[in-house]
Amino acid sequence: MNSIYLLAAEEDINPLVPKTYDIVWSAIVFIVIAFVFAKYVVPRLTKVLDERTEKIEGGIAKAEAIQAEAQATLQQYQEQLAEARLEAARIREEARTQGQTILAQLRADAQAEADRIVASGHTQLEAQRLQIVTELRSELGRTAVDLAEKIIGQSVADEAKQAASIDRFLQELDANAGIGVGR
Repeated sequence: MNSIYLLAAEEDINPLVPKTYDIVWSAIVFIVIAFVFAKYVVPRLTKVLDERTEKIEGGIAKAEAIQAEAQATLQQYQEQLAEARLEAARIREEARTQGQTILAQLRADAQAEADRIVASGHTQLEAQRLQIVTELRSELGRTAVDLAEKIIGQSVADEAKQAASIDRFLQELDANAGIGVGR
């Protein structure tokens, strides 16, 4: 019957509550592990985390510096592009102005050459007209002498008389031509 009482006494013990010696040994092991963890693991973990933090912050700072440099380079590029566009526009305008100036000069030169050619033509025409008038006068004088010889029936061989007769005849023609033009 003793065994029945023992079983009954053991049944009063809660299996979920550990024995005191288990709690003490577990606490000692926990303290030792906590001490080792705090002494060796936590400092190394803190050091690694600090290094990572420094790398990340350094990377962020580098990225910000590179981004600022890229922004400055972009701004400089845009300014240079704007200057290049202004320069190209100025060069185009200058070329257009020079082209117009050259075209105006060529037109003026062509007009001057045309005027010179026309003046030369007028001069040549006037010279030819005077030559023709002179030739016609001398031919007309000879014809007048021939007619006068036929009408008079004698030779007008004396050149002085012939020249005087021709001059008188031409003056009469000029006088008659002037009267005829006035009519």
